[in-house]
This record gives sequence, structure tokens and C-alpha cells, in this order.
Amino acid sequence: MTAADPLDIEYRSHERVQELIDRIRVCVEDISLSFQRWEGPYVTGPGLYFAVVSGPTVRDHADPMGNNRWPDVDNRDILDDVDGFYEATTEVARTRDGAVVVSVDGVVQEQLVRFRSYSPESERSREDSSPYADWMGSRHMSALDTSARPDVVTTITLSAETGRVTVFEEGEYTTTPREELTRTWVD
Repeated sequence: MTAADPLDIEYRSHERVQELIDRIRVCVEDISLSFQRWEGPYVTGPGLYFAVVSGPTVRDHADPMGNNRWPDVDNRDILDDVDGFYEATTEVARTRDGAVVVSVDGVVQEQLVRFRSYSPESERSREDSSPYADWMGSRHMSALDTSARPDVVTTITLSAETGRVTVFEEGEYTTTPREELTRTWVD
């Protein structure tokens, strides 16, 4: 990692961006805890993939996921309407596929995306980052790789198989199995 320029904004420690990331994480945890059939045979629960980005576009490293879109196009500011964000996120978790892109100002991009692989020629290669864990599926592996991109602040996933919530930053991750989550949803 190169030294930061004195004019750069450090989004990972920025108070409003941290509030945004916390809001997303708590919402994802609550959706995991609200689903009661994780142990059922052949059951797939809600799944999510959020990416908080600092750049103006993800066009250079993502593709649209067909018609998968954020359901509440009139209300896409996460910090403005907690209940609306929770309802839209719950719908996405149950009925859509793809990553939800959120800018550091808290606005959700309408189109859900598929992030392309982070190439070995890029600043950070697979050898420099955390290895994939045996529990990781394609959503989590993508989130891990995507989190290593310079313009990605954080990625967060909810496993549709187990309810595990994972936060990825700079190619590293912290994961919490569903049984270790606690309800902390506050207004």
C-alpha cells in the first residue's frame, strides 16, 4: 500500500462512511436473524452482497446483472430512511442476484452488478491477500477480491446457505457465523 497523500480522504475512518457501513452491516445481520429456516434441508435463505465504493463509477470492473435493480428507486439514500432501506434490502436478499453498489455518500446505485475478477496485474494480487476459506462460495470470493480494489472501501455479504455475515476490507475479512450474531437494529 502506498503512502497516503495529505489531500486524500481516508474513507475507512471517515465518521459518516463508518456510520453507513455499520447501518448496512446491522441490517444484513438482522435479515439473517429474521430468517428461521437455515437448518432446513434444501432451504436457501436470503443472500446479499454490498460494495461501498469511493469512485464515481464501477463501469471498468463490473457488469449489470440483467434486470436486477434496487427496488425503491425513489429512495436510495441509506442514511435518510432506515425503514425503507431495511425493506428494500430484505426484498433484494430474497428476490435478486448481484452486488448492491453504494457510494460513500450513502446513495445506492439502482443497477445491481457482477464484479469482474481482479486481475493478477493489478496492484494487489491473490498472493498478497487472504486465502479463500473453505466456507466461501462465489459471492464471498468475489467480495474478498473486490474489497482489494483501491476504490472499494468495504464489501459485506450474507450467506444464503448459512446466514453468516462477513465484512471485507482491503482483501481481508471478519466473519460472524449466524449463531454469534446479536440483534442490534436501532433507529
